[in-house]
Formats: sequence, C-alpha cells, structure tokens
Amino acid sequence: MMLAAEVATQMTPQGADYIRILPEIVLAIFGMAIMLLDPLLDDRASQKTLGIVGLVGSLIALASTAYMAKAPGLAFWEMIRVDNFSIFFHFVVISVATVVILTSYEYMAVQRIRAGEYYGLILFGTLGMALMSSAVELVLIFIALEISSISTYILAGFRRRAATSSESSLKYFLLGSFATAFFLYGVALMFGATGSTNIAFIAHFLQANSVPTLAYVAAALMFVGIGFKVAAAPFHVWTPDVYEGAPAPVVALMSTGPKAAAFAVLLRIVFEANVPGKFWLIWVSAALSMTLGNICALVQDNVKRLLAYSSIAHAGYLLVAFATQPDVGTSAAMFYTASYAAMNVGAFAVVSHFASRGERYVTLEDYAGLGYRSPLLAGTLTVFLLSLIGIPATGGFFAKFYVFSAALRANLIGLTIIAVLNSAVGAYYYLRIIVMMYMKEPRGEITVARVPVSLAVALSISVAATLYLGILPGRILDFASRGAIDLLHINETASTTSSTPAPPSP
Repeated sequence: MMLAAEVATQMTPQGADYIRILPEIVLAIFGMAIMLLDPLLDDRASQKTLGIVGLVGSLIALASTAYMAKAPGLAFWEMIRVDNFSIFFHFVVISVATVVILTSYEYMAVQRIRAGEYYGLILFGTLGMALMSSAVELVLIFIALEISSISTYILAGFRRRAATSSESSLKYFLLGSFATAFFLYGVALMFGATGSTNIAFIAHFLQANSVPTLAYVAAALMFVGIGFKVAAAPFHVWTPDVYEGAPAPVVALMSTGPKAAAFAVLLRIVFEANVPGKFWLIWVSAALSMTLGNICALVQDNVKRLLAYSSIAHAGYLLVAFATQPDVGTSAAMFYTASYAAMNVGAFAVVSHFASRGERYVTLEDYAGLGYRSPLLAGTLTVFLLSLIGIPATGGFFAKFYVFSAALRANLIGLTIIAVLNSAVGAYYYLRIIVMMYMKEPRGEITVARVPVSLAVALSISVAATLYLGILPGRILDFASRGAIDLLHINETASTTSSTPAPPSP
C-alpha cells in the first residue's frame, strides 16, 4: 500500500490523476474492445468470446479499484475525489456488473439474442455509475449520469422481438430524459445561487451566507432527477412497466447499479453539500415510496412487476437514512445499498434463468412447486426473499436495523413506525412467492433447465454476499463508516477555514 501511494506522489499530477480514474479507463478500454471485436465474429463465437471479454474487463476493473484505493486524493482540477466513500461504491457497482455478465451468459444463448454490443453497453454503463460515485462537480456528475443512462436505455430494449421490451426502452428513455432535464436545471440554478458547481464550494457558500431562495428551488429540481433514477415515489411510475419489458439480467443491473450510484450522488448533495430544504422533501418521498411500493406489490401476479414495486419500497427504506443525522445516516445508507445490491441482483438472476425462452414463465403460478422441481434454485431464491423481508442472518436484516436505528436516534419516531409497518406488509408478498414454491403443486408443462456453471457462480456470489452481510457485517460497516467520515470531512474543513469564498469554478 505504501509503495502504491509513493508511486502516485512521485508521478506528475496528470499521471496521478489517471490512477484515480483507473477503473473507468479499464471499463472504457474493454467496452471499446467488445465493440471492435463484434463485427469480426459470427453469432456463435460472439456469445462466448464477448462475454469472456466483458467478464475479464469487470474483474480487472475490480482489481484496478483496489489499486486506486492506495492512492486517494483529488484529480482533474478537483472534479474527482478518490476516498473510502467513492471506493465503496466502485466495488458495489462493478461487482454488480460482474454478476450480471455471468447471469447474461446463459440468458443471451437461451433467448437467442446476438450478444453484439450488449456486454460493451454493460461496461460503459458501469463506467458512468463508477464515475458518478467519485465526481464532486455537478456538471461532471451530470455527464456520468448520462453515460450510465444512455447505456441502460438501450439495454432495456434488447429483446427486440418483444413489443413489451421496445415499449420498456422507449418509456424509460422519454421519462428518463425528462427527469435528467430536471437535474440539469437544478445544477444551473445552483450555479446561479452559489456561483459554482463544485460541491465543496457550494457547501462552504451555503454555510457562510444566508441561503438564497434559488438554492431551495435548485435542491428540489436535483432531487426530482435523482428520485427518478432511484425509483422513489412520486417519481416511480416508469418502474413496473420498464422492469416487466426489459431483459431480466438488465433489470438486475438497472435495479441495483444505477440506484447505488444515484444514492452516492444524493449522499453528496444532501450531506456533503448540505443543500437547504432537504428534510421534508426526503421525509415525504420516503413515506410515499414505502407505502405505495408495498401496497401495489400486494396485488401483482407478475414476479418482475412485484419485484419492481419491491424496489420502490426499498428505495423508501433507504431514503429514511437521508432524513437522519449525517454521520450515522451516511454509513447506514451505504450498508443498505450494498445489501440490497447483493440480494436483488441474485433474485433477478433466478428469475432470468427460470423465465426460459421468451420469458414465458414470470407469473406467480409458474413458480408453483419449484421447490420440488429444482430445490437448489428455489433455495437460493428463498435466501434472497428472506433477506428482502429482513430476516436475521441475512444482509437485509442488518440493513433495515441500521437504517431504523439511525432514524430513532434522530427522533424520527413517525417515519420509523411507517417503515416498520411497511416491512410487515412487504413480508406478505415475499412469503407468497415462497409458499408458491414449496406448498403448491407444480405445473406439469413447465420444465426447469439445468443451471449452467456461469449462473451457478453468479448465484453463489450473491448468496455468499447476502449471508456474509447478515452474519459478519462488521468489516463492511467499518468500511462504510470510514467512507462516511471521508464524505463529511469537507464540511468539517470548510467550517474551520477562512470565510473568504473560493473563486467560482469555470
């Protein structure tokens, strides 16, 4: 570690800057390599070769994140910061991409979809998500958000023969573009209110001066843009239709990676920039997300739509942490993000395999008797569902425990009661799937294909992460706590420095 840090300090500023975006460089190189290789390969060769290239790229990106962690600091004119906070989210989003690539390997072959740019888009989208977590300049955050969004817009429509997939992609694109415009308008207004788009300067300005009304409007508009990305109510209307039509592995990516990156941005805006008027906006959105998500999930018969409303509810649970104190709220939100990513990407991996060609088997009735037909597949899905409920010994239990504890410490009794009641409601529809798998007679016409090696590895990683976070959460919590300290350090520094404002960013 000392050697890497010494190498970074001895390099020119430009060289050190490139080390601090090394994962993004790796993802871009392998993404471009896939795009160049695709025209040179036939359909059969492309499935295997491009999948391997994408997997290798994601693994090297994980390794480069570990290397980047040894050289923390600011890069590229203080627009990027590498610290424990950004490193945590780098590991989360790149790990999600790795599991999704493993899941997609079999899915693409079964659905008979040419791989083409599929794996390249996953890497490019992951590049944008990773950059969102380390960017500390609002314009750069917007650019990274667009890189991630454009990739997922295309991936959502990859089942070209299915009308629902095309509808999914178009709806996601139109509503996503509309929401992104809100975020961009918020950035512009924040620049008008504070004279800068640098988060550190905005934090200093808002602390040292009376808060202008324009800053309240800017904060609200930016929250609308981020709220869409995390599927928080009332900006959630796109979620069930898009999740239903998009390929199941893409839904696994959309419901975890972009949401983790968007929550990282929201943590910077809420706790680091300390934007005004955030409390009631977040309180209302959290309560609405939990309540609407769980109530709507109760009446769903399509598993993908059910998990879509579940995703909305979990966005609400996570938003509870944003209404608490910065020190405990940040670490609780980070831990919840990692836990949710592990269990949700695993759940959709099971759904993608069981759906079969054309995603025919996605209703609750189709899962009847799965415990008898495929005990291993049903068992892994049960682990993920129990974690989504919040049963002890799973990551979901500690995720909810830390968020609810943070809310109680902040004296948010009403919001905590709403969250606990919604958790009880959510348990019903998760247990409903388990009951269908183990207590209903199987349908004779449905056959479950053998689990391939790549999917078995993906499920093993997800189960191991879910149980590890539920049994031995200490190390990840320590990492999250260090990330929270790094995130909040700028505010502590700003409050002890001179009251003379820095020059506006260009």
